[in-house]
Amino acid sequence: MKNNLRNTASALAFCASVIGLLASAPLAQAQNTQQIKAELQKRLGSTANIKGVSASPVPGLFEVQLNGEIFYTDANAKYLIQGEVIELASGQNLTEKRQADLNRIRWSDLPLSNAVKMVRGNGSRQLAVFADPNCGYCKRLEKTFQQLDNVTVYTFLLPILSADSVQKSKQIWCSADATKAWADWTINNTTPSGKGECTTPIDKNLALAKSYGITGTPTIFFTDGSRFPGAVQLSDIEKKFASLK
Repeated sequence: MKNNLRNTASALAFCASVIGLLASAPLAQAQNTQQIKAELQKRLGSTANIKGVSASPVPGLFEVQLNGEIFYTDANAKYLIQGEVIELASGQNLTEKRQADLNRIRWSDLPLSNAVKMVRGNGSRQLAVFADPNCGYCKRLEKTFQQLDNVTVYTFLLPILSADSVQKSKQIWCSADATKAWADWTINNTTPSGKGECTTPIDKNLALAKSYGITGTPTIFFTDGSRFPGAVQLSDIEKKFASLK
């Protein structure tokens, strides 16, 4: 009888200790990642924008969101590893998937009234693009958009290349028909006219782009929040639209 009681008491004590460890694990991990972040910040300097540190799918390896990209480090923040983690069983690029998730936005957060709106066909398919008037790749992408049917394109003017980009953005926005002025410039190479003296959303667009970590144009967003940088091919845009159905 005494042995049974002793065994039961030991089992209960063991269970209690395990439960205690499990309960404290998230807190300990959170404290550890904060320590890693602090150590990395100290070693990389104040100019390094470390958004967060979290456990990665690989034991002992921690994900670091640094300057808009994903890096990895060890528990002592001694090494900074640049590269991609591939899950061999599935062949899935876990780093690429994670980067896509981090770059995702909420479509409903976009202030669409601050964009030049172009509708083709019934306009049922939607995308948004941040573009600079003097960006050659943006002009190439605009020509690609002309090949799409049943689409609405919201263009957020983002003049980041030069002072002339700012002036052209203002002239386009303040014209009698901003959609036509944008198409005339990007498709027909007709220079915008007018003084561009009206209230524009350019400063708001710049602030929004900064909050999204947009550093180059063009940058496309689809209604699921996914981001495509650069002059995306027509076939890739159609493929993405098909995946959203």
